[in-house]
Amino acid sequence: MKTIRLGRNGPAVSQLGLGCMAMSDMYGPSDETVSIATIHAALDAGITMLDTGDFYGMGHNEMLIRRAIDGRRKDVFLAVKFGAMRGPDGSFNGYDLRPEAVKNFLSYSLRRLGTDYIDLYQPSRMDARTPVEDTYGALAGLVQAGYVRHIGISEASAASIRRAYKTAPIAALQIEYSLVSRGAEATILPAVRELEMGMTAYGVLSRGLLSGSPVTSPKDLRRHLPRFRGENYQKNQALAQTLRTIAESKNATASQIAIAWVMSRGADIVPLIGARRPTQLAESLRALELKLTPEDLVQIERSIPPDAVAGTRYGEEQMRWLDSEKPAAQA
Repeated sequence: MKTIRLGRNGPAVSQLGLGCMAMSDMYGPSDETVSIATIHAALDAGITMLDTGDFYGMGHNEMLIRRAIDGRRKDVFLAVKFGAMRGPDGSFNGYDLRPEAVKNFLSYSLRRLGTDYIDLYQPSRMDARTPVEDTYGALAGLVQAGYVRHIGISEASAASIRRAYKTAPIAALQIEYSLVSRGAEATILPAVRELEMGMTAYGVLSRGLLSGSPVTSPKDLRRHLPRFRGENYQKNQALAQTLRTIAESKNATASQIAIAWVMSRGADIVPLIGARRPTQLAESLRALELKLTPEDLVQIERSIPPDAVAGTRYGEEQMRWLDSEKPAAQA
């Protein structure tokens, strides 16, 4: 596994990361033993970055990771998102990035993860009620105190990224990025590169849309996402079939093509694999062996243009929280 540096002065991490959200019931029930085996297999394969959020399973994901990395903390780069507030029924109830809230979220994450520092700490969204400078000033203080090694930002507009960067050095942006989620390319990715930051990309399979992963559990969050509902889903299945056809011509799977495409967008981008079983992980890792030629990339992007997908990434309420989706004039 190759390593890359997150930003000009940032940390060295594996070229692929493991996104752990699906291990905490966000896509339906999961098996903790299998999840831990998947994390172990990822570490053994050379993956160092484990990406989580304190709101994944309301702390469950962090406690799961704690068990999985027991005795191996030095081998792991822990990336943690925070800021989301959830109710006992699992509902999302907004975001809180006030300085005192930042410290509170961190305190609980450190305890659940069983560590005295977090490698990359990043708000999961922007909070319009709290000035960016206040949030990132608090994060800079946590770095100085030794509780956080590096600071990140997630789903932010180019303007917000620049404001935050003036307050504290930021190692990386995290944002959804895939063949069918390319909004970051207009102004956000250029800003990231101008500031010489890195980028971690989640949703590289568009939550299983591109790989054909079925929605079978009533607890699967995709039941509430526009791309997986009604006519949108039927239209998007045609895109998935197009990708499968291309993949077959390369003796690969749709998942491998989708991951390899994201990797082709730049050596400063770390795709996050959302595997929750060792078999899924093994399939995704084979994307490292897949070489896409310039001709392959032209064919893929011509067959699945950026505006081909039907439906927004999230429902209307969640979309309002996405600073990254603001029109350029407001960004």
